[in-house]
Amino acid sequence: MEDTRNLIDEYKGLSNEQVFDALSKKRNSLEIAIENVEHDFNIGSIVRTANSFNVSKVHIIGRKKYNRRGAMCTDKYLEIIHHASIEDFLKSQKNRELVAVENNTPRALPLHDKHFTPNTTLIFGSENNGITKELLEKANDVRFIESFGSTRSVNVGAAAAIAMYEWARQSVL
Repeated sequence: MEDTRNLIDEYKGLSNEQVFDALSKKRNSLEIAIENVEHDFNIGSIVRTANSFNVSKVHIIGRKKYNRRGAMCTDKYLEIIHHASIEDFLKSQKNRELVAVENNTPRALPLHDKHFTPNTTLIFGSENNGITKELLEKANDVRFIESFGSTRSVNVGAAAAIAMYEWARQSVL
């Protein structure tokens, strides 16, 4: 029977648990945090991209429910942790650099100038309201993605993909 899952050939025919275990042996140190993103598909999209970059963990802060169809079942191959509160999330972040990707604050600097540390957690927030003030104040660094067109920002799922790639370019590639 043909394995129709969206997997590279190396993982075809393996159970979900076997794929998870194989990826766990070579995960990188990047973690992703998603805070109160309203559109379920965006969370699924970020989870799918996180799998593509083989991040070590995805933290969902606040709302737990999301559209897993956007994740294309990749949530089965990642450690996804739900935190009911920012305080709970911060307890899990000892010895990590928290980098918020947010364009709506004077504190933000261009992403392309960032020199990432290996133990980075990238934080993404709601498209409507951004990252909450409480979490933004706890971030070690805040970065924005430059826009060259008429819109002031890209979709949060696209922003996450860009930021993950930049971390990987510096740390893995």
